[in-house]
Amino acid sequence: MGTFSIKDIEAITGIKSHTLRIWEQRYGIVLPKRSDTNIRFYDDHDLKSLLNISILNHKGYKISEIAKLSQEVISEKVMHLNSDYSEYKIQISSLISAMTTFDETTFHNLLNTYILQMGLEETFLKIVFPFLIEVGLLWQVGTIFPSHEHFVSNIIKQKVFVAIDGQVGKFAENRKTFLLFLPEAEKHSLGLLFANYIIRARGHQVLYLGQEVPLLDLRDAFGREKPDYILTMMTAAQLDIDKQAFVDFLSVTWQNSKILLTGPQFINCEISLNENVSKISSLANFIDFINGLSSVKEKA
Repeated sequence: MGTFSIKDIEAITGIKSHTLRIWEQRYGIVLPKRSDTNIRFYDDHDLKSLLNISILNHKGYKISEIAKLSQEVISEKVMHLNSDYSEYKIQISSLISAMTTFDETTFHNLLNTYILQMGLEETFLKIVFPFLIEVGLLWQVGTIFPSHEHFVSNIIKQKVFVAIDGQVGKFAENRKTFLLFLPEAEKHSLGLLFANYIIRARGHQVLYLGQEVPLLDLRDAFGREKPDYILTMMTAAQLDIDKQAFVDFLSVTWQNSKILLTGPQFINCEISLNENVSKISSLANFIDFINGLSSVKEKA
């Protein structure tokens, strides 16, 4: 069972520390535990509960109303809010069914069918990513375990790896070079892997380093390289990372490169950006940006 400080909770849920303290005092919303040294902390159950409360609060429910609801009713309302998220409900439900029973063959076959019908890109945009949002909600309400997410993530990654292999031989007239990596302690690599595919499918070169890359190692290995763009993302709350120092390091080390930041932990934090640094707020914006760089031609 994980343990979280109040700062951890703030970073993950978006609920400000002082707001959470007020909610605890006035409404008894999640009472923190105390360590032997009297330091407050929260566990996995508290985190799930607060994530659900945060969702309802952002959807217009007053905290005084939420406080009167049972955990079961809160979970039902969160799932109801998500029920109309996607027009591909049947496909998403089929994937969820295969996931909950760890049915690898069915999950593979379903994904293969959707990719053949729609193409990998449309499948990810309209089915896979909405499905993963649903998976996150199911974890919040206690329906599934982290092992379910690991199970499906690895299958999905296999599909992306195969699609990336299929991009060999494509190039753009004005090909750009991208350096892709995730910061230390960041393990959520599916988004970066999909970005790798998007970039290559448009005919650009990618130096893909994957997850948990130490900054000093990155500088030592690629300090002399001159990538046109450096893309990194932060999904999980990494409180050990000073985001401002992290971004400044990239900006100064690669002054002639454009630094692209994405992921909720970058998008939702307040940091000053140098001229060669920008945030990309959504996957759609990223695809539009890549599409605008150049067209793809087949190598003769």
